[in-house]
Amino acid sequence: MHKIAIIDFGSQYAHLIARRIRNLNVYSEILDNNILLEKLKEYKGIILSGGPESVYEEGSPSLDKRIFELGLPILGICYGHQLITHLLGGTVEKGDFIGAEFGKAEMEILKPEGILKKFKKNEKTVVWMSHNDKVTKLADNFEILASSKDDPYSVVADLKKNFYGIQFHPEVVHSEKGMQILNNFIDLTGAKRDWNKQSFIEKIVEDIKKQVGDRNVFMLISGGVDSSVAYSLLVKALGQKRVIGYLIDTGLMRKNEAEEVKEMLENAGIAINVWDAKEYFLKALCHSCEGRNLKGHGDFAVTEPEQKRQIIGACFLEVQAEIAKSLNLNPENWLLGQGTIYPDTIESGGTKNSHKIKTHHNRVPEIEDLIKQGLLIEPIKDLYKDEVREVGLALGLPSKLISRHPFPGPGLGVRILCNSTVIPVQTGILKNSINFKNLNDEINNFLANTNFKAKVLPIKSVGVQGDFRTYKKPVVLIGDAKDFQKLAELSPAITNKFSEINRVLYLISPNNLNNALPVKGVLSSDRIQCLQEADSIAMKWLDKVDTSRQVYPPKPNEGRVWQMPVVLVPLAIDNPAFDLKDGFALIRGRKKFNQGNESIILRPVCSEEAMTANFAQLPMEQVRELAKEIMKDKEISAVFYDITNKPPATIEWE
Repeated sequence: MHKIAIIDFGSQYAHLIARRIRNLNVYSEILDNNILLEKLKEYKGIILSGGPESVYEEGSPSLDKRIFELGLPILGICYGHQLITHLLGGTVEKGDFIGAEFGKAEMEILKPEGILKKFKKNEKTVVWMSHNDKVTKLADNFEILASSKDDPYSVVADLKKNFYGIQFHPEVVHSEKGMQILNNFIDLTGAKRDWNKQSFIEKIVEDIKKQVGDRNVFMLISGGVDSSVAYSLLVKALGQKRVIGYLIDTGLMRKNEAEEVKEMLENAGIAINVWDAKEYFLKALCHSCEGRNLKGHGDFAVTEPEQKRQIIGACFLEVQAEIAKSLNLNPENWLLGQGTIYPDTIESGGTKNSHKIKTHHNRVPEIEDLIKQGLLIEPIKDLYKDEVREVGLALGLPSKLISRHPFPGPGLGVRILCNSTVIPVQTGILKNSINFKNLNDEINNFLANTNFKAKVLPIKSVGVQGDFRTYKKPVVLIGDAKDFQKLAELSPAITNKFSEINRVLYLISPNNLNNALPVKGVLSSDRIQCLQEADSIAMKWLDKVDTSRQVYPPKPNEGRVWQMPVVLVPLAIDNPAFDLKDGFALIRGRKKFNQGNESIILRPVCSEEAMTANFAQLPMEQVRELAKEIMKDKEISAVFYDITNKPPATIEWE
């Protein structure tokens, strides 16, 4: 079987490249950058992935220069493009942030040859950029094939040797003709197209049998697509008697989720048990903060996103051990099954050169230890979400189950933003600090020729820019918009220009915003209930607005909403009844203090594999109606709409 090698330099998209090549019916494998040259002779072509480092920095991942003497076609993407230039004598420099690109960019074809075969000269096409560094001088014998506004070296090539460098990411769906470019590269390699997904499913089943041997598998099921498909694969390979599945009710699930999931899975023929662990999870989070005694308050002490994920992941393992003990399962005869998919591992820094974006609950240290001991089985760990859905259909699972929106393993625990400290009024927008005010002024000057004004919010969220994790402030745009078209243009323009910002919001309700004050908010039962109600309202609304989400696979070009996280933020917007003492906001609490201390953020996105995403442009008039319905809860002071793509923002806020 002919193969294409993808050498991984830590890109968030390395496995996505491999998947795209497989979609073009050629088998691909991901290799370490220290791979022996002799091994590379087995492949028909080589692709160098992107990565979070800078090629000119000491200790950054590199290659044996003799790779260019193998006579194989080589394609460098982003970091790979810069590395080819660097190793062959060109120049790569750190770009000023204005020259950096994150998101969509328009590229013009200057010379339609090599990997740009079948393009037309002067044709313009949209590509997906995610980089800070840039090539400033080409290596000898290289020439420019295409350019973008901010990068004259978007596509370069040594056509005689079939060496190519591209600054953008053809593997993401937002690069309009990225697949054509990859297809052209495969043609240049002469690789046979003899790879198909049915053989891949068969390989998974064989791998399960080989790893498990004569043991059995115990699996925790969330009710989402991933765990359901993974569980079904285990049952297919081993038989129902050798696989036990439990749904853990953490208390952090959606409204009535445990009951609904159990019914749906049983209707699909999947035997499942439910274990009530609400009190266990809440107590673990409550007592995980040293020096705090919140007994009887119903509040969790943990507020930092990474710490929440780590604790929730550890709790899952502790509950699994408790269930196993109650069932008298011999640890030597049982493996733990998980529905981990590749984005979980890559965003947790799961490859040699990758940087951690966020820790997934199934990639905490305890899980990593189980992997090293060979006690964990993850049947779909190399698949992306759309591939998981396709496998699920092939296994006979109902489309209603397969089409469910992704839901994070830690549940609402990572959709409820928290703030553990008492915030001085001076640090909020109410009385801006100098830096805060300067950034606000700069962004508003940038928006001077638009109908919008901006305010930087005193909260933070996780993002991903140039393969690095970011934790930065969002900015909200305020103004009248009939639809999202203009907002879709402004969002990437702002995040590209202002490095302090990784997320852009649009204010749906109220119509204006003068003051935004962060208040103390922890993971309490009343806040969980508040988000459960808002999420339930939003999901029922989306069922009416986006009927395509009920069926899988969707019709071509349907533009379905992939996922719509609903996020609760302890942010009081223009609350005139705030109790202040000595310039500080009093600690909030639904029952004891003023209402209107929360904000809701809607985050609908369109995606295929979760590694990149566009925010979904739903009908503005209907979105405003949804906001009115959500704000019937007097605790909610505002509803925002997240208009950021991924990158620079992750889909989830934490």
